[in-house]
Order: sequence, then structure tokens, then C-alpha cells
Amino acid sequence: MIGLLLAFAILQQPEDIDRQTLGQLIDVKRVYVERLSGGETAAQMRDMIISSLQRAKLFVLTENLERADAVLKGSAEDLVFTDTFQSSEGINARASASGPSTFSNDKTSKKTYASIGVGDNESTRIAERKHEAVAAVRLVNKDGDVIWSTTQESQGAKFRSASADVAEKVARQLMSDIERVRRSRTTN
Repeated sequence: MIGLLLAFAILQQPEDIDRQTLGQLIDVKRVYVERLSGGETAAQMRDMIISSLQRAKLFVLTENLERADAVLKGSAEDLVFTDTFQSSEGINARASASGPSTFSNDKTSKKTYASIGVGDNESTRIAERKHEAVAAVRLVNKDGDVIWSTTQESQGAKFRSASADVAEKVARQLMSDIERVRRSRTTN
């Protein structure tokens, strides 16, 4: 029996395993979204992901873990930071000349001096406030097997914050992968 299982595992190609694992996505009807680890903004990202998944109408989202077919787990972070660029350039030129000094008997002197100086300095400092969000999530079945995962990041979209954009990207990636599995099942 063990030999048969070992032979089966050796014969399976990685794409076959991937197809089987992703195939479980179609069987998922209810999903529980677990609290996401990460910074202070992880709770808000969880709510945005729930909202995006709800709009996608892929599953019934439940707050009851026991009723769920799968659990969405992971981590998320939303950071606001300042990116600073600073440079300084300069060019300077100096010249100096001095002529001979002549002393006569009445102690008067003739002195000749010349001096030239040119300089130019330029400094630039740019401080730009940036916003970046990232989420790494996975869908885990009741047996504890990861059946789907993705990592999404964003610096914000035209009409959405970085967090909302990441939540939408997670939902779109899940929809795309489910559609890919459905198409492959209909062609086989």
C-alpha cells in the first residue's frame, strides 16, 4: 500500500498537484476571514478584503468558523512614509596675483595685488509622502491544506487608497483563479 502511494506521488507532476489543489476552490461555498496579522491597519485591511470578496459574490462569507468550508488567513500592512531625496552640487574657482614691492629711500612702496573669485552652489531636497499597502493571504481547507494563495501590493490607485486597491486585487486574483479552474474543467 505504501509503495502504491509512493509510486502515485512520484508519477504526479507539479501541475497535476496544482490543478487538484486549485480544483478544491470550486467546492468552497463558505469562507471565514480570520484576523490578519500585521500592524495596526491589518484589521481595516481585513474589513476591506471581506467587502471586496462580498462584492465579488464568490462565496458566502461567514463569521462562524465552524460553518466555513475554508479559512482566509494571512497578514497585511498599510504604511505611510516619507521618501527623501537630497543632493548638493557646487563649483568654485579662485585666482590671486601679487606684484613686486619696491622700497625707496623715503620708504614708500609700490604694491600690486589682484584677486578673482567665482562660485556656484546648488542644493536640492525633495520629500515625497508615499502610501503603500501589502497583503499576503491564503485560503486553507478544513484539513489544513493551502488551496490558494496570493500576495498583492499597491501604492494606491487613481480613485482608491492603497489598502482598498490591495483588497480589490486579492478578490480579482481569486476570481481569476476560480474562473481558470472552471475553464480547465470544462475543456477536460
